[in-house]
Amino acid sequence: MIKKLDLKNPEIARCILELQIASYSIEADIIGFNDIPPLKDTAESINTCDEIFYGYYINDVLAGIISYKIIEKVIDIHRVAIHPLFFRMGIANNLINFIEGLENNINKVVVSTGKENLPAVNLYLKNGYKKEKDIEISKGMYITEFEKNMKLPGL
Repeated sequence: MIKKLDLKNPEIARCILELQIASYSIEADIIGFNDIPPLKDTAESINTCDEIFYGYYINDVLAGIISYKIIEKVIDIHRVAIHPLFFRMGIANNLINFIEGLENNINKVVVSTGKENLPAVNLYLKNGYKKEKDIEISKGMYITEFEKNMKLPGL
């Protein structure tokens, strides 16, 4: 079940933080970079975050999250994190499809991930995202930006 998360609830903020640490620690190992911003979060920083969060629950356990902002008809995905116990179950795919269908009047969706994070890169490519560019964020460390046009041609 997917539901909107109340970041002001300290228990939910704590669950998000625990999930992020578990998930992004694996990404950090994959890409060889431990300075991923969600690994620096605290329950308080999540509590005051201005992103929209949705969670994917399995038997009342938070298995995955997605967060985003909407800026001028663009969904800017900030986080997609799945707890390692729930990897390879299609949860990230379901969360991405959910928010793409949730918001009206959107022109495009943008997201970025570590260039070497092949599971995430493949997820976005599989979902119709196009690679836009690689950006060096630290010496020898790159993120890849993806974009998906949501407007139908001719409209």
